[in-house]
Amino acid sequence: MLRTLATNSVALVPRVAAWVRTMATHQLLVEPPQALLKPLCVPSRLLLGPGPSNLSPRVLAAGGLQMIGHMHKEMFQIMDEIKQGIQYVFQTRNPLTLAISGSGHSALEAALLNLLEPGDSFLVGVNGIWGQRAVEIGERIGARVHSMTKDPGGHYTLQDVEEALVQHKPVLLFLAHAESSTGVLQPLDGFGDLCHRYKCLLLVDSVASLGGAPLYMDQQGIDVLYSGAQKALNAPPGTAPISFSEKAKNKVYARKTKPFSFYLDLKWLANIWGCDDKPRLYHHTTPVISLYSLRESLAHIAEQGLENSWRQHREATAYLQGRLQGLGLQLFVRDSALRLPTVTTVAVPAGYDWRDIVNYIMDHFNIEITGGLGPSVGKVLRIGLLGCNATRENVDRVIEALSEALQRCPKKKL
Repeated sequence: MLRTLATNSVALVPRVAAWVRTMATHQLLVEPPQALLKPLCVPSRLLLGPGPSNLSPRVLAAGGLQMIGHMHKEMFQIMDEIKQGIQYVFQTRNPLTLAISGSGHSALEAALLNLLEPGDSFLVGVNGIWGQRAVEIGERIGARVHSMTKDPGGHYTLQDVEEALVQHKPVLLFLAHAESSTGVLQPLDGFGDLCHRYKCLLLVDSVASLGGAPLYMDQQGIDVLYSGAQKALNAPPGTAPISFSEKAKNKVYARKTKPFSFYLDLKWLANIWGCDDKPRLYHHTTPVISLYSLRESLAHIAEQGLENSWRQHREATAYLQGRLQGLGLQLFVRDSALRLPTVTTVAVPAGYDWRDIVNYIMDHFNIEITGGLGPSVGKVLRIGLLGCNATRENVDRVIEALSEALQRCPKKKL
């Protein structure tokens, strides 16, 4: 018997060897794509839209560093430094501070999926696309969503919010600090205290304002604040800073049901980010290289100083808005105190198709500006001065391009 087995084994060796060499059971039907056999070609562009922005040299260099393991002690040290950087730019001492592996949308979902349970009352300020997205996610969760709707360019007063708090008794209020689709900067002073008087938490979107406009999470009573890396921080899209107050953390940890998403479950995220004083366990593979870049972007703003960064954006945008008015263009947000210092909206000039203007500037100057988004589509052009792009030189470049576009693009007779 043993001799027979040995003989059969010898006979199988060539076939097994051939199978091991190819590990293939079928012929390939799809050939290597010809496009991937050519070098990658990326145009050089000045990104003066609402984001993403150009990467700073420091962040570009970080993106070229070698990979380390996402569970290595050195990676945990980098994550701890990122947490400290987020606490600085958010102006918070919240221990539950981290970066979501995803864009700003993922941070919004993480906040809502962890804070809301089916049947909870959720109040949303809808004065642009980000309020619309919060409504969409809240409805998917099964919350009872109540919209406070304003026309594009509108903002919320304490009276607006108090009336809605009395009427709907929500557990959570969403406001966009920076409504980048319309260019509105929402005032925040007093809203946290107001919410807390009515046993409501305050969730704020700062994706387009972080680093460019004053923001004080703890002093303004914000319970959950989130942002994105790809705007004034000049880092690649794909990481999203977020922080939870003690009140918000307690609501999350007192849930009666598990969050619908495992990937965005805050308890797991808190652990891998070292926020719960327990040994870190594997949850997901964090985007190591993107976290290098986020760390360096936060280091840059720490070295520059937060107030200096705010001043840089305020001064560059004031110069931009003056130049735009010099061309005879109308700023979409009429009250200067409510204009974002990062993303400026301009009313599309009468007779022009906004697409013609945007395309002309891209095709002839390699500069990106954009049209509206969501409820502002067709109404505005959007010009962003974000992080290292917020300079007078870039303003002069985009004004030159815009001036030529207005001369060369077709204009309908009114």
